[in-house]
Amino acid sequence: MSTVIRRTAPTIVVAGAVMLMATGCLAGENAASTSEETGDWSTDTLSIDFATYNPLSLVVKDQGLIEKALGDDVDVEWTQSAGSNKANELLRAGSLDVGSTAGSAALLARANGSPIKVIDVYSQPEWSAIVVGPDSDITSVADLKGKKVAATSGTDPYFFLLQALETAGLSVSDVEVQNLQHADGRSALDGGSVDAWAGLDPIMAAAEVESGDQLIYRNVDFNSYGFLNATEEFLTDHADVAQVVVDAYEDAREWALANPDETAALLADVAGIDPAVATTVITERSNLDVSGIPGDAQLTVLKKIAPVLVDSDAVTGGQAAVDEALDTIVEPTFAEKAAG
Repeated sequence: MSTVIRRTAPTIVVAGAVMLMATGCLAGENAASTSEETGDWSTDTLSIDFATYNPLSLVVKDQGLIEKALGDDVDVEWTQSAGSNKANELLRAGSLDVGSTAGSAALLARANGSPIKVIDVYSQPEWSAIVVGPDSDITSVADLKGKKVAATSGTDPYFFLLQALETAGLSVSDVEVQNLQHADGRSALDGGSVDAWAGLDPIMAAAEVESGDQLIYRNVDFNSYGFLNATEEFLTDHADVAQVVVDAYEDAREWALANPDETAALLADVAGIDPAVATTVITERSNLDVSGIPGDAQLTVLKKIAPVLVDSDAVTGGQAAVDEALDTIVEPTFAEKAAG
């Protein structure tokens, strides 16, 4: 279940003007003229998520970076996303303006008609792997044939599972997938109701330490980037506020890179995990030192995942829908402005 927290920002005037002229394009150029000096924002509400798989979102929320920039005139509503699939559901329903997903999940959503675009890259993670219990006799992907595997449909771990199965000459029809949310997947593995789990950090890292679970298959190339997505309507109507969000993310990235221990402590607190586990997630499995500007690097990974989406029948429109999504999903200009 999603947790919603409403906060009204303090009155802080940020120096400098944001001059966004109406041109009919995305990326901040079509917004009504607004100014950080006057606080004349194009909306009085912003719905945005935070997630333990998105460390930068925790920094942005904890430090009130968006609230400080927007001042009293905009109410910021924070919703916790339990997984990419949940973030996509909320984005499609209009309950979120901005949400965190894995790249593969964003591609799937857009290919299936969800009007979202990626406006920032928050990490290049190794957050997925195939996990088994401490006493399991499963030692390879090939051993999964005929087994029950927990995975959250529509998320990176699910697509990681499909790619992993392919390396062993298997397909999803060769296993019995239990569609469980990430935390429930771990519980099912520990409880013995599934034989394996396509895991996600930080839950996966905690399972290693607390339950002795084993990662039997890892492949960083099968993990897609962490995407910050926004609805097209939000970008068109409220580009000034979208720019504030991306600016806050880039400030959070700079702070997180300079303060890895504090970032890990924040993750540990929000996720309810051991600080040592959080440190592993931040320092070993979450590369935050990447460009926030979405572009060719992310599309290259998505193009490798695209055939998996099509073959799995996850996309109703098939290859044509995936190709269209690849051509239209990236909106880099907010991050380019933040970087500049």
